[in-house]
Amino acid sequence: MADGGPVEHGFPHLETVRAAITALYRRLSYDTVSTFSASLAPADVAFRDIDDLHLGAQRVAREVVRHFRLPDARLIVGFREMTHAANVELTAGPEYFVELNDRFRTHRRDIGAALAHEVAHVYLHRLDLAFPTTAENEILTDTVTTYLGAGWLLLDAFRQDGVSSQKLGYLTPEEFGYVLAKRALLFGEDPAVWFTSAEACTAYTKGLARARQDTRQPPLTAAGWAARRRYAHDRRHSPATQPTAPYTFSPDPDSGHLRVSFPCPTCHQRIRVPVRGRVRARCGLCRTVLECDT
Repeated sequence: MADGGPVEHGFPHLETVRAAITALYRRLSYDTVSTFSASLAPADVAFRDIDDLHLGAQRVAREVVRHFRLPDARLIVGFREMTHAANVELTAGPEYFVELNDRFRTHRRDIGAALAHEVAHVYLHRLDLAFPTTAENEILTDTVTTYLGAGWLLLDAFRQDGVSSQKLGYLTPEEFGYVLAKRALLFGEDPAVWFTSAEACTAYTKGLARARQDTRQPPLTAAGWAARRRYAHDRRHSPATQPTAPYTFSPDPDSGHLRVSFPCPTCHQRIRVPVRGRVRARCGLCRTVLECDT
C-alpha cells in the first residue's frame, strides 16, 4: 500500500499480467469466465462513515464472497496496525480470518477494494492456481480480481495530489486500467462510470489504449499500415524475425509450409495459422474469432 510514497507507473509487469490472464482461462474455461460478466456493483460495497465499522466490513465481505461464487466461505474481518493494506490466513476453510490495516477505520470507502484482493486470494487458493514467486502471485491475484469484475475498486482507490498519494494492490494504475480494459472489451461494459478518482480515470484511459494495441497487431487485419509493412518484411526474411515482434514464423513439420504464431488478443494463448493470405482463426481457449491476413 503506497501511502504518501512514490507510485510506480507504466507497464513493468505486463508479461506477467498477460500470463495470468492465460492461466485464468486455462484453469476456469471460457464458460466459467463468462459467468463473471457482471462486475461487483458500487452499491454492494458502499460504506458510509455513519455505518458500524465491524458490521459494515462483514457486510461488504459477504458481498465480495458472493461475487466470487464462494457461498460456503465466511470471512472474519479485523483491524490492526500493519504495513500492508490487508492480510488473509489461507486455511482449509470455510472460515478465513482477514486483517485490514487500521488506516481503513477512517478510510472506509476503500474497504471493499482491500477485501476484493483478499477474497481473490481465497478464490485462487481453492482453485489451486498460483505462480512460482510471491511477487508473481500477487500480480496474478490483482489480475484475477480485476478480470473477474472486482478490481475496479482497487484502481478507484488510487488517489494522488501534491502532498500525498494512496494506491492499493501490486499492479501499477495503468496495468489495472489495462486489465479492466481487457475485461471491458470482452463484456462490453464501461467501468469508467464507477470511478470516483480522477487519477483512476486517467490510468484507465492509458490502459485502454494499450489493450486496444493488442487487437491491432499483425497478422490481425486491424493492424496499421506500418505494422503490416514490418510484418511483410519479417515474413520474407523468416525465420530471422525481430526479437521484439509479437509473432514468430516457423515451417510446418509435416508440409514444410510456413506458419505464423501470435498471441490471442483476448487471452494471450499462442495461436498458429498457416501463412496463406486471409485466414479466419478461432482461439481454442477463449473462443475469440480472429480475422487474419497472414
